[in-house]
Amino acid sequence: MRRRSLALALALALATPIAFAQAVPQPAPGADVPRLATAGPGATITLAQAPEDWRTLDGQYVRIAAPLTLVGTDGLERAGQLTVAFGGRLWQPTEVAAPGTPDMAQVLADNQRRRLLLDDGSAARDPQSVPYLAAGVVLRTGMALHDVEGRVRVDGKGRPTLHLGRALKLPPLQRPEAPQVQGALKIAAFNLENFFNGDGQRGGFPTLRGARTLAEHQAQLSKLLATITPLQADVAAVMELENDGYGPQSSIAALTAALNGVQGSAGDWRFVDAGNGPGDNPIRVGIIYRSTRVSPLGEPATLQGGTFTEHSRVPLAQAFTPAGGGRPFVVVANHFKSKGCRDASGADADQQDGQSCWNATRVASAHQLADWMQGDPTGTGATEAVLLGDFNAYAMEDPIRALHGAGWQDAFALARVERPYSYVYNGYTGRLDHALLNGGMARRLKGAAEWHANADEMDASGYQQHNVDGPWRSSDHDPLLLGFDR
Repeated sequence: MRRRSLALALALALATPIAFAQAVPQPAPGADVPRLATAGPGATITLAQAPEDWRTLDGQYVRIAAPLTLVGTDGLERAGQLTVAFGGRLWQPTEVAAPGTPDMAQVLADNQRRRLLLDDGSAARDPQSVPYLAAGVVLRTGMALHDVEGRVRVDGKGRPTLHLGRALKLPPLQRPEAPQVQGALKIAAFNLENFFNGDGQRGGFPTLRGARTLAEHQAQLSKLLATITPLQADVAAVMELENDGYGPQSSIAALTAALNGVQGSAGDWRFVDAGNGPGDNPIRVGIIYRSTRVSPLGEPATLQGGTFTEHSRVPLAQAFTPAGGGRPFVVVANHFKSKGCRDASGADADQQDGQSCWNATRVASAHQLADWMQGDPTGTGATEAVLLGDFNAYAMEDPIRALHGAGWQDAFALARVERPYSYVYNGYTGRLDHALLNGGMARRLKGAAEWHANADEMDASGYQQHNVDGPWRSSDHDPLLLGFDR
């Protein structure tokens, strides 16, 4: 952990009121931006909607009269490409339809029909700039683009690319304020995206994951503080903490000290000390809380063994009681096995049903977690509980449906949040992060929200690149916030 003085200095830098502009003007492209494609002598074709078959337009110069939604920016730095779509966002098929079903196939087909790549016309890798965007421009998925034009190119699989003919006209940059939810008790969840702090004494960089230098670590911490503080949560489950114990130089102690530095003398953040781990994965889950608002009840509990030995990260449960009275409740921090296919085999190999690799392990983890929660894992008698975290499964995938089958209810469905999402990958939007409630906790729910401070932001806004001021791209996941009755 950095010395407390360092945490305090970082906190003071953020101590000014945390408020974020609703509209930020985008820099205008320079007049000398070259056209990447020319209309030529032939007629320009105007499109009011996505064509049924892009191959009929291969080689044609088109102007798109319909607005296009920016749905992905991850190809910009690598290949000078953006992903856009007709008719709004592209949803992960298994976010909205059960895997391997005709409904999912229909979503896939619709996504393919509406999806379009915008390209700079160059085969260069890692371009320093792209001629259709101004230098330093900030993009967010969900932006509406108008009057896009260029020459159509279609690959052998029928996938279209538009070689742009002029600079994009970008709308003012709109960013959301931190959410507010009803309820006297506030519980949050947030994947920190590899929060490692070196040796905890300003050295030890680069780390195994996360920040590569002390300066990057300081920038990462500043962004995390700017994300967590405005949520005003009483309890927060966090994922992807460095698994380095609970001493004064640990990552969780550093985060807690920095949060307290933002509050000054009123600092009341504490962390749950599980003694070891939990688990022996390089990353772990953790729970932090406001000691003036809630009090731990009993000792923390961990679920070890089975799939939580070397794949899914070990869950951590802690019971709390609200300050001033109220019913006890249990918070469980979770982080299931990711979808990457390294070492996956057998039932854990990609079954080509939209759920990628390690789905069998995630399903087994869901069943093991549900069985554990049927007892009294904290030994406190608290019967109302919330499962929080990064389950690495979209809303209609088998692990989440297994938990629904065991009686756990989606907080966002209960709160009637329309089309929630927390993650954008390869142009597709969905939820890997979930809040699941048992019956007693569901009856206490007053509201649920996500803060889209991260998923919609381009990678370049993060601390390892341009480090745009504020919480923007503090992680690749959006934080969740729930409100409950005490």
